[in-house]
Amino acid sequence: MNTNAFALRHIGPDENDQNQMLKTIGVDSLDQLIYETIPDDIRLKNGLNLDEPMTEYEYLNHIHELSKKNKVFKSYIGLGYHPTIVPAVIQRNILENPGWYTAYTPYQAEIAQGRLEALLNFQTMVTDLTGMEIANASLLDESTAAAEAMSLLFAVRERDQKKNNVNKFFVSDAILPQTLSLLQTRANPIGVELVVGSEDTFDFSSEFFGAILQYPGKDGLVSDIKSFIKKANDNQIKVAVAADILSLVKLEAPGKFGADVVVGTTQRFGIPMGYGGPHAAYFATKETYKRDIPGRIIGVTKDMNGNRALRMALQTREQHIKRDKATSNICTAQVLLAVMAGMYAVYHGPKGLQFIADKVHQTASSVAKALSQLGYKQTNASFFDTLKVEANAEKIKQIAESHEVNFYYPNADTVTISINQTTSLKDANEIVAIFAKAAQKNTVNISSLEETTQIAQSLQRQSEFLTLDVFNKHHSETELMRYIKMLERKDLSLNHSMISLGSCTMKLNAAAEMLPLSWSNWGTMHPFCPIEQAEGYQIVLKKLEDQLTEITGFAATSLQPNSGAQGEYAGLMVIKAYHESRGDHHRDICLIPSSAHGTNPASAVMAGMKVVVTKSTEEGNIDVDDLREKALLHKDNLSCLMVTYPSTHGVYESAIREITQIIHDNGGQVYMDGANMNAQVGLTNPGNIGADVCHLNLHKTFAIPHGGGGPGVGPICVAKQLVPFLPGNPVIKTGGNQAITAISAAPFGSALACLISYGYITMLGAEGLTQATKVAILNANYIKQRLQGQFDTLYSGERGRAAHEMIVDCRPFKENGIEVTDIAKRLMDYGFHAPTVSFPVAGTLMIEPTESESMEEMDRFCDAMLSIRKEIDNASKDEDNNVLKNAPHTLAMLTANDWNFPYTREAAAYPLSYVQDNKFWPSVRRVDDAYGDRNLICTCAPIEEYMDA
Repeated sequence: MNTNAFALRHIGPDENDQNQMLKTIGVDSLDQLIYETIPDDIRLKNGLNLDEPMTEYEYLNHIHELSKKNKVFKSYIGLGYHPTIVPAVIQRNILENPGWYTAYTPYQAEIAQGRLEALLNFQTMVTDLTGMEIANASLLDESTAAAEAMSLLFAVRERDQKKNNVNKFFVSDAILPQTLSLLQTRANPIGVELVVGSEDTFDFSSEFFGAILQYPGKDGLVSDIKSFIKKANDNQIKVAVAADILSLVKLEAPGKFGADVVVGTTQRFGIPMGYGGPHAAYFATKETYKRDIPGRIIGVTKDMNGNRALRMALQTREQHIKRDKATSNICTAQVLLAVMAGMYAVYHGPKGLQFIADKVHQTASSVAKALSQLGYKQTNASFFDTLKVEANAEKIKQIAESHEVNFYYPNADTVTISINQTTSLKDANEIVAIFAKAAQKNTVNISSLEETTQIAQSLQRQSEFLTLDVFNKHHSETELMRYIKMLERKDLSLNHSMISLGSCTMKLNAAAEMLPLSWSNWGTMHPFCPIEQAEGYQIVLKKLEDQLTEITGFAATSLQPNSGAQGEYAGLMVIKAYHESRGDHHRDICLIPSSAHGTNPASAVMAGMKVVVTKSTEEGNIDVDDLREKALLHKDNLSCLMVTYPSTHGVYESAIREITQIIHDNGGQVYMDGANMNAQVGLTNPGNIGADVCHLNLHKTFAIPHGGGGPGVGPICVAKQLVPFLPGNPVIKTGGNQAITAISAAPFGSALACLISYGYITMLGAEGLTQATKVAILNANYIKQRLQGQFDTLYSGERGRAAHEMIVDCRPFKENGIEVTDIAKRLMDYGFHAPTVSFPVAGTLMIEPTESESMEEMDRFCDAMLSIRKEIDNASKDEDNNVLKNAPHTLAMLTANDWNFPYTREAAAYPLSYVQDNKFWPSVRRVDDAYGDRNLICTCAPIEEYMDA
């Protein structure tokens, strides 16, 4: 046994276990199982062409050597990204803690109360600082949040009879360049006309439905948004403000001036720059728009006992469920980063944030004064942290880089300097010395910081923020450490047990893959630093692109999309650009099977396409005859087909090549949703089945942790004809020679998280990746076999096999009064997170064990399911006081003096003997979703407000 091999550590069942599992399934070998599962005509004839795998030790040495190729200069570039101090207590106890980073999205609220509280803190922090009424639980980055704000304001304009035919949207020329690029990407397909111009000369015409301002502007100027918003309100123009969150400690909240939406990034609150991400964006608005908010909202409700509980509010995937009626395809968040940013506010509190913001502002003011004494003109009359200096950019750049300092150079005669939390007095003097050298003068020494303010009186903050207890009592490390641990204990994560979520692929996130994320040479790189300073990153990202291109059988890859939904959208926009380059502007029909994920039709509509739904057969496959009929009907306008493979029903459709050929014969392209790529790697690939583009969920197949609901990364891989259209960036050149405009803010999306997938592929190698896929299929079929006879599997392949996941039908149990939700909640008592509930078929569980789970763990899960099956048999439709309807059972219930249930405490808490060894206690009873929606509270409201509701 080669104990150095990473595959041995990543793949759960050992050789003996695999042989036992194969025997249970009734096949002689793993190869026989694969032959019976995957259609032979799509199998790869040759293996993957990848480098030999590294051991963990070799990989960590390798990635350390690459990190040294990154030149980490002092960064004063700004543009939405700033060096920040990650508190060690947060780094150690959240970022590096699998109890936080391996958790799933909190759909099962009873075993996610810790994360939900941390996100409620985040929402409260955002509403306080922005002055808005409601905030969501984070978005992907500032630029996509700004685009979502534009889409929301465009959607709600229809309720205003005076505005429902208006389509112009004003964009301040002070907007961040990456945000402008993203607004351009999003505007055209949905029929919005962007007008970019000066806030000072905007005429507030009735032709406009909305506007967006940058606060402070990209060059640092704090403009008079108060007057602008008032004039806009007077003219029925709705205003979004993209605001620097740290500046809002000093600047009055835009909500106080009447803004309709406020967006931004929380990267400055203790999140490493990481060459562009991941970071948690924020999105805050008026309660009037609560049904239009993209992403997730955390809300307060009560449990079965009437106690306060938290859950995701307002049918949190409403946009997702609306399908082609959605105004956003975002159904995800950046939870891990939002938790960190919220905890940063908890740790520092209002006084600590005030201290940090004051120091940043005073440092900027002191540098401005010193530069003025040297004869330089600083042109921002009002600023928070960024100075705009008239100077010879090329001369300053040469001297600055020789001192390992980066400024930003908007043009030949301008230098901007963005001061940050890490800027010391010594750093401030170094900045002044660089300018003194360029002017050939003696430097001006700053001995102490200026205690003046350079912010206009009318814009200075007057309103209080972070007044609640949670932000005012955890300021020592001991207190914060205990608070974080208290929340962690309320959450079930992969460090406790298997999370067998179909479609979500909750596999091992190996420690060796995660360690480099904490290394400063990876974390402190600014995404807009000169490309030659990021050699280590460029090597890793190029290598990862090549690995993913090889795995998918395509020609090129873009890492820019920073979520699966963004990947879908990017893939469709690339297809759109390809058709338009050929003069086929009319090709706008997107065929989507009825079984598709809800983001598929939402993404198509966002890309300006018209959705035509195709039928599925009773077996859950695409109805090929219906697809052919619709492809022929729309052949003159056919843009593409969106298909998931293996299907959403967990089956390899044997007709897949016929399906892709039908689309190509009728002038369309094939987009393959990569959600189920874990069942393809090394055995087949999208290129081989005839697709033209796919997105990959690096947070599924390629081992980036789910982090409680994000970060995700959704790169796209494309065939040769689509390579020229891969997405670009306005600051750092990326993409093809006919690149579409930006899909996410940073040139390479969430570059820091990409290190994880690079490690996963590099340590597994071709053989390990292929074996992982085979074992994922083995594990799924083993569970299917163990549950056979007690639970019916809804769909199977032609030889009765499942792919890497399968759907278990729970609808027959309604005869006993038991719903699928009851099974999901009862699994908590057995120490398990439920599989995916009621997707893609209502009343079912979709189970995916992944390759990482051992036979022993799967047996525990199967034993739990079979034990629950007996409990279902004992249940009655006429009596709902049973162990399933009362699940989950809390410690408070079990230790109460009264026990008014017709079963024992032992049956409730310890239904099988293994539970006694590692009991997980849900912290609340079953939550009341309807109550929470009727009484929406989405901040850390005082208990009196909750009780009044």
